[in-house]
Amino acid sequence: MEESDVTLALLDSANDKDPVVREQVRKSILTLGKQQPNKVLSMCQDYLVKHPKVRHHHYYCHLLYLKIKSIISLASDEMTRSKDVVPDWQQAASNILVAVGNKYINDIMEEILSKFQPGILPHFFVVQTLASLSESNVYGMVPFLNAILGTMLPMLGMAKQDNMKWVFSSALSHFSESILEYLANLDKAPDPTVRKDTFSSEIYAAYDILYCSWLQSRESKLRLTVAEAVGPMSHLMAHDKLEEQLPKLIPTILSLYKKNTEHYVISKSLCQVLDASVNMGSRVLETQIDSLLTTLNQQVCAPVDYSNPLTVKNHNEVLRCFSILANTFPDRLVMFVLQKLENSNERIRMGSLAVLRHLINSSTSIMESKKLLILASIRQPLADHSNKVKKRVVQVISAMAHHGYLELEGGDLLVKFIIQHCALPDTYYRPGQRPSDPEEVTNEALRSMCDNTLHLFTTTVGRLTDVLWPMLLYYLTPGQYSNATAPLCKSLTLLGTKKRASQEPNFNIDFNEHVNLPSPHILMVRLLVNGSFPFRSRGHGAPSLSLLNVISPNIHPNAETLWEKEIPALLSYLEGKGPQLNDPGFLAKSLVAIADDKWSCQLAIEATRYLSTYNQSLEEKSFLYRCIGVTLQQCSNKEVVQKQLQEMLISARHNDAIERAGVAMGIGLCASSHLDATLAKLDDFGKSDAFKKASGIFSLLKDKNDLDVEKMKSTLILCYGYVALHAPEDQILSRIDSDILRSISNFYLLLFPQELYKDTFNALQELLRNILARDLSPDGLQSVFKHIEEWLSSGQGHERERAMNTTAHILEFYFNNLHVKNMVTFHNLGSLLGRLAPRCTDPNPLVRRAAIDCIYTLLYIQLRYEGFSLDYKDDSVERLITLRESMDNPDHSVLYKTCSELIISKRLPQQQLNTLIFMLIEGLVDSQSNCSRASSVLLNTLLKNRGAGLQDLVSEMLEVLHIRLQMISEEQVKVSVAQSILILATQHLQTVINTLISYPLPFDSWSCEMWIALGADSKLASQIMEMLMEKLNIMVPYVDKKESMMRGAIIFYAILLCQMTCALKEMMLNGQSQEAVVSLFPQLFSSLLVRLGSSVGVTLPKDINSSGTNRKSPTKLSAAVEALRILLARAQLDHVVKPLDQEGAWDKMKDPQQHITGVTLLARAMAKHAGPRLPAIVECLCPCLNNIYECQRVTITAFFSELLNHHVVTELMMMDVLMNNMMERISDPSCTVRMLAVRGLGNIAVGSPEKVHMEGGGEVLVVRGLGNIAVRSPEKVHMEGGWEVLVVRGLGNIAIGSPEKTVSCLSVQACKYAMRVCAPVVGSELITTMFQNHLHEDKSLHYGEFINDLTKYIIQDFPGMLNFYHITVIQFFKSNWAEVRAGAAMFIGR
Repeated sequence: MEESDVTLALLDSANDKDPVVREQVRKSILTLGKQQPNKVLSMCQDYLVKHPKVRHHHYYCHLLYLKIKSIISLASDEMTRSKDVVPDWQQAASNILVAVGNKYINDIMEEILSKFQPGILPHFFVVQTLASLSESNVYGMVPFLNAILGTMLPMLGMAKQDNMKWVFSSALSHFSESILEYLANLDKAPDPTVRKDTFSSEIYAAYDILYCSWLQSRESKLRLTVAEAVGPMSHLMAHDKLEEQLPKLIPTILSLYKKNTEHYVISKSLCQVLDASVNMGSRVLETQIDSLLTTLNQQVCAPVDYSNPLTVKNHNEVLRCFSILANTFPDRLVMFVLQKLENSNERIRMGSLAVLRHLINSSTSIMESKKLLILASIRQPLADHSNKVKKRVVQVISAMAHHGYLELEGGDLLVKFIIQHCALPDTYYRPGQRPSDPEEVTNEALRSMCDNTLHLFTTTVGRLTDVLWPMLLYYLTPGQYSNATAPLCKSLTLLGTKKRASQEPNFNIDFNEHVNLPSPHILMVRLLVNGSFPFRSRGHGAPSLSLLNVISPNIHPNAETLWEKEIPALLSYLEGKGPQLNDPGFLAKSLVAIADDKWSCQLAIEATRYLSTYNQSLEEKSFLYRCIGVTLQQCSNKEVVQKQLQEMLISARHNDAIERAGVAMGIGLCASSHLDATLAKLDDFGKSDAFKKASGIFSLLKDKNDLDVEKMKSTLILCYGYVALHAPEDQILSRIDSDILRSISNFYLLLFPQELYKDTFNALQELLRNILARDLSPDGLQSVFKHIEEWLSSGQGHERERAMNTTAHILEFYFNNLHVKNMVTFHNLGSLLGRLAPRCTDPNPLVRRAAIDCIYTLLYIQLRYEGFSLDYKDDSVERLITLRESMDNPDHSVLYKTCSELIISKRLPQQQLNTLIFMLIEGLVDSQSNCSRASSVLLNTLLKNRGAGLQDLVSEMLEVLHIRLQMISEEQVKVSVAQSILILATQHLQTVINTLISYPLPFDSWSCEMWIALGADSKLASQIMEMLMEKLNIMVPYVDKKESMMRGAIIFYAILLCQMTCALKEMMLNGQSQEAVVSLFPQLFSSLLVRLGSSVGVTLPKDINSSGTNRKSPTKLSAAVEALRILLARAQLDHVVKPLDQEGAWDKMKDPQQHITGVTLLARAMAKHAGPRLPAIVECLCPCLNNIYECQRVTITAFFSELLNHHVVTELMMMDVLMNNMMERISDPSCTVRMLAVRGLGNIAVGSPEKVHMEGGGEVLVVRGLGNIAVRSPEKVHMEGGWEVLVVRGLGNIAIGSPEKTVSCLSVQACKYAMRVCAPVVGSELITTMFQNHLHEDKSLHYGEFINDLTKYIIQDFPGMLNFYHITVIQFFKSNWAEVRAGAAMFIGR
């Protein structure tokens, strides 16, 4: 027998009548209990539960009690055995004591208090166990707490370690919470006489220690525990004590937010303190309200992490704080919150909305008087753009709905806000993009929230029923709310069903009273269209039909019976259980049931007006056209029928195929009841002003810009097709020839919908064949094809496909019926091939196949005209059949090659080539990029192989290419056009240059692209540059106005030179022109520098500078400067360009006042960074120094003058050439050139000092030059004041040449010679005589006496010049030569 059976038997025997037996049983049970205490105790307990009336059960209770005592003792000992804190097993022992204490509190307290003695710091877990007991057994512990607190207070001062302070603080917190719970439930308490003041003094004493000492601890955990205790303790403190502490306590608690990252405990404590303060009516709070609101606002605006419960709890506690403050400061608090709604910070707006929502829900009575204020203030966040803020707004609106706000004035705006956001579209993310903000509220989430809110309004807020009904009907019909249709219909269905079932009077809507509501006709139209496209707009079909069924009495009473039967069947379809609503049949049945002609006519009128609502939803719009047609069937009012037909035809957007088909189907349906009226209206429409620009099938040419008219033609003929489909058979047969075909004969229909009436389609094909058969010639073929060709490049694939198939059909008919009797030229072969060949690369494979078929047939037609028989097979043409089979995945390179070879071969006569080329050029702007690329490839292939014979067409081709470039967007095609220009240039260079150079200035961007294209071939670019430079060098740069009475001559030369300069500039912009630029660099540089000089002071005519283009009009000067800069950059002379850019040299070159400075900077940069290139440049420039144009000589002389300032000219052996040129320019007629020449000679002293030594010094060169001027042009010396400088410089040099000096005598001799020669010009006989007598090259001179005599004569003859001499001579005081400074001093001293 098992032990459990034995124990059970003993328990049964424990109630034996014999006391001896009972005692023996007791001993046996005790023995078993010692061996297996848990099992035996458990069995005893179970037995007592099952047998509550058993006699002598006190034996078992005693047994259990003895065991409990031992457990308490054991757990207590284990808990305190170690003085150190060992959390694992000590906590377990504490938990046992707490568990036992729930039933045996006195025994537990006896044990615990034995270890909680006055004056002795207790064990950590003794205090914690007391705290836990107060929490788990409130009614058992509170009677002990007064004594415990009395014992504990002295211990607080003994606690030195943070863990003991923490456990005491925790215990005080739990004690206070227990006391408050006990006091709140005195009716259940064992001692109802307990009062709060029983504990007030002890609690305050403990608070004093916690606040004054422990709350200042550096340990964050201790601070938080103290703060947690202060909260409930504040409720137990005496009112006067709390009032005294509040001014310090509240700021202290608020400061804890900054010191601790965990805020929940702080907020909870603050909430309790505020609650205690408000309960006792404290006046201190008024002084703290500002800081409280500011801090609480910061907390409520903090992000809430819903995965972290503490942040959620903190948020809730902060909201409770606001509720508590609202009781005392309602006005101030509400204004604070409402003002924050206007803050620019998103977080602050969100937090304020959260507070507002909480106040509306929690402080109903207080907020009652603030309703209108809140309604006015909530309008600001209604316009917020942030979805996060909008989410909070929805929550506020939901709260307001439950508290009667929405019934007030302005509440409708809140309902509108909810509905607007039920209509939100899905959030758009770019591929791979994900929201970076974890708190982001997507449109989907916000929309779902608004859906739920609207549903809650309908189902749980009874007071809103009359607000929402029938107001929500307004939002069903505007297009902007289409995405909200499903939730709107669901809510309206619930409201309507409830009102209809309870027969509420306001279920029946008076639409005349509610003028803002849509009419019953529009409601019916909207809901029917929704039901026909049930899975759009978030599945609005079923809700729309359900609502339609509910409101049937409001639509029309006669519809109620039918809809109750039919609509459930339609709803079954939506669940996959019934027939599909794919036509307006339901509407037809409804109109029959309604049987109200006036109502049906009004429906047609309003439905026609409502068409524009679906402009962005063309399939729905097409269905509505059909509904209008069905409605017109039921209308007997002919005037209404004709007017609505007219409206449908005029207001339709004929450019869209779906809408065209919808119009046609609607009119066709109308024709089933009103055939005559429909045909008459179609005939009137075909003759209306809208078609006046249209051309018939027999017209010579069609206006390419009348695309809209052509689309209207398509609509009209589609209408005839559907009229033939729907009209009564007995009436339509007699009208096909007399009305329909007669009208169609004026138009050509391109777009045939698949469901077009078969007979009508065949009739149209027959019509085309008959027209072609009347004139089976190239002209007749063209007269039909011209109506199709524009559709071949349509942006719609199905339109191109149908157009190409129709073309193939026409060509096949033409070929099969062609009988060549005489040799006739197939003159339009080129134009047809030009239209069809690019379509071989169409994105649509069916178009590609049909294009191959068309070219195949065309080439055989050409062979027939060449005399070949009908059964002749040409191998090259037959290759197209092989290509046709690979059209699904074509190799474009093979396709281009084959088509090109066929076209280039004998199949295309030379006279056809011209037309083909221009057609291919037109194809460069095809709507399909593949086809535009094909046109460019075919064009270039033709030009390469047969372009040499197109001399007469070159100018025209370039002009057309120039126009087409303005419309080409495909980059690859632009590259091909550039190649075309290059090909033409290789074959007809002079013609191409003459044509392009004639384009008006300023060159537009497309002209520039054409010139840039010519730079792509280095060899060709060199030829063009040489030709342009030749023109630039020989042409007269300008004609002085005084020399010619012909104003036109000035304009011609100025423009042409600038055009050539701009052409050079654009060519050099092409990176591939670098080789040509480098090889021709000296010539290009010299030509452009000369052009630069020629451009100074010359401007273009006014008609150029004021042209209508947006491009900046270039002057000749700016064109030359820009070209020169581009030349340097293209020649990789960046080191030259950089300093010129930094010094602003380019702008200086363009400024006539600073032109010489700019050229000087250019020469300096070239000398420093491009020395090796200078000899060739100098060689090219030297001949130009003899040009008759002063401006050119000035520029070149300035350039050479600066070169002499650099030693590189000596290294490159250019010194003699440059110096001789400067010596020659000394006598130039231009004073500026002479000045620059003298400067250049002077610069030799810096650039080549050794040369100066050989020649006797720089001054020798200068002075000799001045001497030559004096001999050749004495009047210029006098006019320019040169003699004074000469005299002064001469004197200086004579001083240097004194016998005691070491400078070469050559300088002195040159000075003496020059001064002697210039003497007669001075105007003083005394000075002239003195110079002639004393200044001889081979004689010595006493300088002091000479100066003494000279100054006397100057004072005597030129007293007015003394100041000038002083100023001039003073400048020589700074000379580097001491002899010169001494001579100058002597001259001044005399």
